Amino acid sequence: MRIAYARVSTDKQELHRQLDALEKVGYDKLIQEKFTGTQKKRTGLDSLFNTVRSGDTVIIESISRLGRKTLDILSTVEELKEQDVEVISLKENLDTSTPTGQAMFQMMAVIAQLERDLTVQRVNEGLASAKARGVKLGRPIMDKQKVKDALSLYDSGHYSVKDIIRITGISQGSLYRKIKERESDVCGKINLHTIAAQKYITPQAA
Repeated sequence: MRIAYARVSTDKQELHRQLDALEKVGYDKLIQEKFTGTQKKRTGLDSLFNTVRSGDTVIIESISRLGRKTLDILSTVEELKEQDVEVISLKENLDTSTPTGQAMFQMMAVIAQLERDLTVQRVNEGLASAKARGVKLGRPIMDKQKVKDALSLYDSGHYSVKDIIRITGISQGSLYRKIKERESDVCGKINLHTIAAQKYITPQAA
């Protein structure tokens, strides 16, 4: 079965140009959607994968209709190939069932791998540069005195969370996390005291 897939990024865009191109080559089923290609998780794409069967062919007007990122496009094509589904892109004249199309697909894989390697290299160089400048990497250590002051203000009952954040400089997430940690510690101590006390209770004679 030949399954056509068309996509535009927003509701304001039209699919007419893609649909005209797809109709010229013919298809058995059409799946279309209006959703950004920056997201790999898409309803239309999910429907495509749920529809295709071994031996089918997916037809697209342009390879960019599968996604905006090379890695996402490559991943989608690889997943289809794993299901024994070929891909034809009209604009790029790409057909993964032919030697030329397969070669183009392999070139895409090389480019995608290069993108991954360059990203890792840039990250490592950035970390090394920051470390050389004396920048401490990792999660910043929270000021213990600020935490103590924030909890004191919270316990007083006279200040809102917004006021405490403004006064101490501690984030809302950090404040709630510390409150929760303290409550967990208190509950744990109460349970330990209860268990210890029970050891000294002498059962009354029946």
